Amino acid sequence: QVQLVESGGRLVQAGGSLSLSCAASGRTFSAYAMGWFRQAPGKEREFVAAISRLGYTTYYADSVKGRFTISRDNAKNTVTLQMNSLKPEDTALYYCAASKENTSPLPTMPGRYDYWGQGTQVTVSS
Repeated sequence: QVQLVESGGRLVQAGGSLSLSCAASGRTFSAYAMGWFRQAPGKEREFVAAISRLGYTTYYADSVKGRFTISRDNAKNTVTLQMNSLKPEDTALYYCAASKENTSPLPTMPGRYDYWGQGTQVTVSS
C-alpha cells in the first residue's frame, strides 16, 4: 500500500514556473513507476509525465514536452514535477500516481496506476 500526498499547486501567471511535489509513504517507493496526471473541469484525466522506478527513464505528453521535468528521490520518497513556461491550458487538478508495472514504455493510461493522491490545483492566469 502506498499513500501519496501532492503539494505545491497555486495560482501563477502565464510564462511562470511551478514545482509540484508528491510525498509517498511506505518503504517500497522504489518498486513503483510514478506518474503525474491532470484533469481540467469537464475533461478526462490526462497523462502528463512518468518516471521509471530508479529514475533512469522518463516519458512526457507532447503537450508538456520541453516545458515540464519529472524527477524522483527514492531516498526521500518523493517525486517532483517542475513546470516551466506555464500556459493557461495547463490549468488543472494535478495528481500523482504510482504503478506496480515494470514496463517499457512507461504506462500512460490512468487504469495502469494503482495508487493515487488527492490532487493539487494549478491555475495559470493569462
